[in-house]
Amino acid sequence: MLVRLLYASRAIDTRPEAIESILQQSRTHNPSTGVTGVLCYGGGIFLQAIEGGRMAVSDLYGHIQRDPRHKDVVLLHYEEISERRFAGWTMGEVNMNRINASILLKYAEKPELDPYSVSGLVSLALLEELMATASVIGRA
Repeated sequence: MLVRLLYASRAIDTRPEAIESILQQSRTHNPSTGVTGVLCYGGGIFLQAIEGGRMAVSDLYGHIQRDPRHKDVVLLHYEEISERRFAGWTMGEVNMNRINASILLKYAEKPELDPYSVSGLVSLALLEELMATASVIGRA
C-alpha cells in the first residue's frame, strides 16, 4: 500500500548547513525504508511530500513531529496512491528563493512559500508545477 503525505513546518535553524543536514539524513535513511519525496524550503518554512509504504511514511512523519529542527508541524494532505509522483528522488530539493515568483503567485496571494495559508491540494499542485518546470534538484 503506497501513500503520499504532505506537511509543512517552520525551521528552527535556517542556515544552509542545517538544511543540508536534513537533506543528507533523508538521502541516507530513505532508501532502506523505500521512502521518496521532495523538500521545498524558503523563508524559514518547509513544505515536504513523502511517499512510500503506509507504515514507513507514518513512522517518518512521527519522527518529523518530534524532530527539534522543526516546529509548527502540520499535516496538509494524506492519500493512498497507485503510483509515486516523486519516485525519482530519495529526497529532492527546491530552494524557493531561486524560483520564479510567478510560479508562487499562481498558487498563492503573495510570491512566497506559505503552505499554512493554502489548501493541501494547492500545495501539492505547486509541487507538481515545480517538477514540471525542472525546479527539483537532487539525486536518486
